[in-house]
Amino acid sequence: MMHNFYSVKDVQSVPDLVQAAISLKNNTSDSQVGAGKTAVLLFFNPSLRTRLSTQKAAQSLGMHVITLNASEAWKWEMTPNAIMNADKAEHIIDAAKVISQYADVIGIRAFASLENAAKDYEDQLLQTFIQYAEVPVVNLESSILHPCQSLADLITIAEHQTKSKNKIVVSWAPHPKALPQAVTNSFLEWITHTTDNEVTITHPPGYELAERFTAGCKIQHDQAKAFEEADFVYVKNWSSYKDYGKVLSTAPSWTIDQQLMDRTNQAKIMHCLPIRRNVIITDEVLDGPQSLVYKQAENRTHAAKVVLKQLLANG
Repeated sequence: MMHNFYSVKDVQSVPDLVQAAISLKNNTSDSQVGAGKTAVLLFFNPSLRTRLSTQKAAQSLGMHVITLNASEAWKWEMTPNAIMNADKAEHIIDAAKVISQYADVIGIRAFASLENAAKDYEDQLLQTFIQYAEVPVVNLESSILHPCQSLADLITIAEHQTKSKNKIVVSWAPHPKALPQAVTNSFLEWITHTTDNEVTITHPPGYELAERFTAGCKIQHDQAKAFEEADFVYVKNWSSYKDYGKVLSTAPSWTIDQQLMDRTNQAKIMHCLPIRRNVIITDEVLDGPQSLVYKQAENRTHAAKVVLKQLLANG
C-alpha cells in the first residue's frame, strides 16, 4: 500500500504500477476517486511538464488543485529547534501541518542547491514534509530524485520495447550550466527494478554518480562503444557528484548525433525535457523517428494520475 510517493521504495511492484498506468491511460472514462478532494502543489523551482501534467491528472480524477509558488509564501526555517530571530518567518513543521488541513495530497518540487552534497542528499524539505504532513506527499522532483519522471519513462519503455531484455544506455551530454543528478539518479533507481534489462552508464571521467544509484550498472567512458547494440538511449546532463555541482566538461564530442545512433540497435532515444537542442541532442535525432521525448512528456500525465489514484484509494 502506497502512503507517499517519494521514491521507488514507496512502490510495492514497479511492473504492476507501470501496467496500472497503461491500463488507466487506455481507459477513456475517467475515475472520480478524487471528487471533493484537493491537491496542493508547492513549487520552489520552474516547471512546465510537471506542473501541467500533475494538474491535469488531478483534475481528471475530479480533484481541485491549488498551486503555490514558493516565492509567494513566507520564508521557511528548516533547522530543528531553531531560535527564529533572523529572516525566516515560518517554520517548515508549521507549514506542513497547516497545509495538511487544506489538502488531501501535497506535491512538492524543490531542486538541489548544488553547493553542499551532504545537505542536498538529505533531501530535508521533502523528508520533513513526509514526517510532519498529515496527508500523502508526492515528490515532484527533489534535490536527488524525480520519481514522477521515472515512472513516465518506464511507461514509455514498456509501450515501445520489442523484446523483454533490453540494453539501456544512460548517456551524459554537455550543458552550459550545472544541473542536478536527480533525473538520472531516479531513472537508474527505477530501471533496476525491472527484469532482465542491461544498463550501461557512459560519461566523461569525473562525472561518476553516487554509488548507491549505479550499483549493478556497467560504467563505460567510451561513449561510442557504450552505444553499440543499445535498444534505448536515455540522455541527460548532470554536474559532478565528486566535485559537487561543478561543470568539468562541455565537450561537444559528447552531443548525441545520428552517427552515434547508427551504432545502436535502432535504439529509441529519450530525454526528460527541457532540452538544449544541438548541445544535448542534434535536431536530426531529436526530430527523427527514433525519438520518444514527446511520448515521455505525454506519459507524465498518466504517471501522475496512477500515483494520485492509488494514494487517494488508500485513504
